[in-house]
Amino acid sequence: MSYFLIAARSIMLLPFLRNIKGRPFVLAVPLLWTLLFFVIPFGIVLKISFSESIYGAPPYGAMIEWLNDVTMSIRINFSSYLFLFQDNLYVKSYVSSLGLAGFATLICLFIGYPMAYGISQAPLKWRLPLLLMVILPFWTSFLIRIYAWVGILGHNGPINSLLLNLHLIDAPLTLLNNNFAVCIGLVYAYLPFMILPLYTVFEKMDSALLEAAADLGARPFLTFLKVTLPLSTSGIIIGSMLVFIPAVGEFVIPELLGGSDNLMIGKVLWTEFFNNRDWPVASAIAICLLILLVLPMIVFQRLQMRKS
Repeated sequence: MSYFLIAARSIMLLPFLRNIKGRPFVLAVPLLWTLLFFVIPFGIVLKISFSESIYGAPPYGAMIEWLNDVTMSIRINFSSYLFLFQDNLYVKSYVSSLGLAGFATLICLFIGYPMAYGISQAPLKWRLPLLLMVILPFWTSFLIRIYAWVGILGHNGPINSLLLNLHLIDAPLTLLNNNFAVCIGLVYAYLPFMILPLYTVFEKMDSALLEAAADLGARPFLTFLKVTLPLSTSGIIIGSMLVFIPAVGEFVIPELLGGSDNLMIGKVLWTEFFNNRDWPVASAIAICLLILLVLPMIVFQRLQMRKS
């Protein structure tokens, strides 16, 4: 009988033992992923940003040199970071990128908010098809989808052709190679990233709260301000971050739709890497951009933790 009791107790302890053994493995997978694809590349870029630009392969000097068997020389060069603040080109690129990304995020919010709310309030049989229509563009190559806007916004594109046929304009409008085209491309590319988090929030929202507000005499607009909007704040924040962060460093859209005069930091970064072959300056641009985006996120997260 004692053997059966020992066996029964062992079986009862198996889930606990499995949790102990499996927990380090479960934690190791995301940590290893972060280490390989974020920490190590970030360290390499950070190292290059403090190097000196030279003519050679690779086009940057070594930071650590052994003078003899016991003496090591470490050289940290801050000239790339100082150069960013001395040249107005980079400051204007940062400001232009933040402005365009912020404006595109607001447009995505104004368009995506009613779309997500409408999908969440649609009959259950229509929700999946409507969500598929939102996700469907991702099944096509991103480059092809953006390049299609070159023809749509061109002088001989359907928009100018329609306006000319309706005699609303006398000459084709310049819809391409400007910030307007870049903004349209950003909104088109990242609108689903705004809709999906908002839809998730709206779907989980308790409809009884809206009914209670109506029973208490609140009008629809007041119900939206007092109930719906506060409860959807988390979806607004997550969607805005998912749109704003990649839009700031976007390269393909400004390159295809913005023209040569467009200043966005992703395009400037590509130019420094591949045209000018100035890897330390390009790395410094990337590090400053990362700090510019990460610091507000850390501050916001701490504020949210304090509120909670």
